[in-house]
Amino acid sequence: METYLIAGLGNPDKKYLETRHNAGFQSLDRLAETLHVSVTDKKFKGLFGSTVSEGVKLMLLKPLTYMNLSGESVAACAHFYNIPEDHIIILFDDINFSCGRMRIRGSGSAGGHNGMKSIIQLLGTDAFPRVRIGVGDKKAQQDLASHVLGKFDPDDRALMNEVFQTAAEAALTIVRKGVTEAMNHYNGLDLAAPKTEEKPAGAKNDREKSEKAAEKAQKAVEKAEEAAEKAEESAAKDLRE
Repeated sequence: METYLIAGLGNPDKKYLETRHNAGFQSLDRLAETLHVSVTDKKFKGLFGSTVSEGVKLMLLKPLTYMNLSGESVAACAHFYNIPEDHIIILFDDINFSCGRMRIRGSGSAGGHNGMKSIIQLLGTDAFPRVRIGVGDKKAQQDLASHVLGKFDPDDRALMNEVFQTAAEAALTIVRKGVTEAMNHYNGLDLAAPKTEEKPAGAKNDREKSEKAAEKAQKAVEKAEEAAEKAEESAAKDLRE
């Protein structure tokens, strides 16, 4: 039976429960609710649960190692069950995207995220899918740690509940339809955008043109990000050499 490992990243203490850095935990909780599975078994230095959905074995994991050592938990589970890298999906927070947005990638660098750095190091590869959940950037002069370890503003809280559910659905889409289909569906979403009513045919055509233009712009952004990540990886390699 095909098996996937889906891990949501965060910190275990109650004081971190609803913080930005725990967006991965909160999204995994929504996924567990959707699948009607309990993620409570203490295994692999984390909380673990498993189920079968549409003929696929799904293993859900919340590392309890604290964020910077997330790889110890993820790698332990992946190696124990011999899960291939393209069947490991990581859900985590990303300050590079505003609240309401997310970005799915099939591979790539850690992008400065310490939890991802740990996972890449201990898996020995960065070629695994991930769902980057936008939590918004810090304010000018604000310390990054205080931002990611802080809770969402009240105005963003309801929005983020929708985001967490959508991130969970995105993970299932990766499993059931593949990374490319998930990217095409979710990468252009902005859940913070005002909901629009259905317009007449002419307006609908204008909207479709606008959406296509936005999709084209989004692809250009993704290409630029890929180029930046490759440059970052090349620079890191040069330093190691």
